[in-house]
Amino acid sequence: MSKADKLGVSASFARAQPVGVSSRRAAIAEATGAPTSGVLPPSEVPIEALAHNPLNLREDLTDLDELAQSLIVRGQLQPLAVATRMAFMEAHPGQTDGLGRAPYVVIDGNRRLAAAQLAGLKTMHIHVNDALAASAADILESALIANVHRVDVAPLDQARAIQELVDVHGSQAQVAKRLGKTPAWVSQRLALLNLTPTLQEKVETGELKVEPARRIGRLPQEEQESAASESINAVNPPRQRTRPAPTVNGVNAAPPAPTPVPTPAPTPRITIATDSPETIADALTAHLTPDDLKAVTELLVTRI
Repeated sequence: MSKADKLGVSASFARAQPVGVSSRRAAIAEATGAPTSGVLPPSEVPIEALAHNPLNLREDLTDLDELAQSLIVRGQLQPLAVATRMAFMEAHPGQTDGLGRAPYVVIDGNRRLAAAQLAGLKTMHIHVNDALAASAADILESALIANVHRVDVAPLDQARAIQELVDVHGSQAQVAKRLGKTPAWVSQRLALLNLTPTLQEKVETGELKVEPARRIGRLPQEEQESAASESINAVNPPRQRTRPAPTVNGVNAAPPAPTPVPTPAPTPRITIATDSPETIADALTAHLTPDDLKAVTELLVTRI
């Protein structure tokens, strides 16, 4: 019995080698039965022919019940973006654990695959694109770019994926260029990884909101806890107890006169007499704290 037959995949994949296929690719195809670039890929495959991407940016595939129900009722509306097992093995020879016998690796659509498995679907529509598995950087970029605007990607998972890209490309500036974002956008999201483990957990649970968490992540860790407490209390101020109205012989007495509310002090304003950049910078420096200046600088960079 051939290796391809042992894997449960037609050996015709291995025999259908087109002219120009490298010896390495041919050897992998012979061992795995995965189709080569010279074979017309299918548009629908059995679900067991699909493996989850080991480099998927999500650490947890959560909240699948609703998506599984949608797949049952409405069917699959969008094909999964996959690469052949052979292309994945060529690009990632040390990242094949967990692929099993599947001839395809899902690059974009791992959550839909998990939901389909939960729903008991037998087949799934796919779009095969081996270019997605060209390198570790490409596969991470494909997953990140596909998910960067999706609300179901946890902010910390996004930050970890961006950090992996920084490790590959060597700088935040290069990653920003490849993602079509500003360096400030990349830096803000990576700031979450500088939070203490306790505060990262609060971000994941939603107790600490993402926007203040990114600012807090730029502080020294010994200052982060107090800053986080201020942010959390500002969002969820403690409730004031309501005192019952006083009674006289069981009858409600007249309510006490309201306590005068002090008039808030007017908000200080910065008046700048010219539109010269140097004059504006001098005026802001004279009236703002260093932390406020830093925050203003980051906001201006994001608007460029």
